[in-house]
Amino acid sequence: MQDALRFFQAYEIWIYVLLGFVGIFYLRKFFLAWQELRGAVFGLERENAQGRLNQAASVLLFILSLMVAEFILTSFIIPANPAVMPIFTPTLNLLASPTITLEANAMGQTDENAITLQETPLAAALLSSSQSGQCLEGQIFISSPQNGTEVSGIVEISGSANVPNFGFYKIEMRRIDEQDWLTILAGNQIQPDGLLGTWNTALLSPAVYQLRLVIVDNQGAALPPCEIQISVVSNAQTPQP
Repeated sequence: MQDALRFFQAYEIWIYVLLGFVGIFYLRKFFLAWQELRGAVFGLERENAQGRLNQAASVLLFILSLMVAEFILTSFIIPANPAVMPIFTPTLNLLASPTITLEANAMGQTDENAITLQETPLAAALLSSSQSGQCLEGQIFISSPQNGTEVSGIVEISGSANVPNFGFYKIEMRRIDEQDWLTILAGNQIQPDGLLGTWNTALLSPAVYQLRLVIVDNQGAALPPCEIQISVVSNAQTPQP
């Protein structure tokens, strides 16, 4: 399914051009049949002209339907599915495991000083931030709401989704006592620092929730997420900063 959507996205202009040429051809046939029908005198002549007119009109209607379908696919359906159009760039995988080189000493044992790690600076920062439970500001970061705050109603989620090899990002939530994460919004545009989306908490029961920003690279691998903890209060209560 995604391959078909990528095809319609990649060849959008050529599809319109091809349908346009076919449409012009049958539009000409439609007008010729119309003129022939108006000038027909005998019944058989009128019947043949009417048949050609109906055929041309049916093809024109079909071409118009294809153009509308292509427009809906490329303007609404494909942008709503970020995984359809990943940005393929020849960059390193940030989630690649560090390369460890072990050298044996003369006694046949491993020397701790012989262990070397080869990793990109960003990968090291991401691994470090994941292990410490902190977000990486300017790259994978939720700036609003802040960790530990109370929220209610419509909540604007702001932060950064800006890493090399970017594919798309998504915001997920769950109650503190639940296991499964629920995706509440997603986007396929890099955001250096700004609004990531809005979250309607009005239908949620007051409780402590976890909120996390997950970035997926253009190879389909998820980077370590940025997680915060917030409290959803009822609309009758006033959120505390």
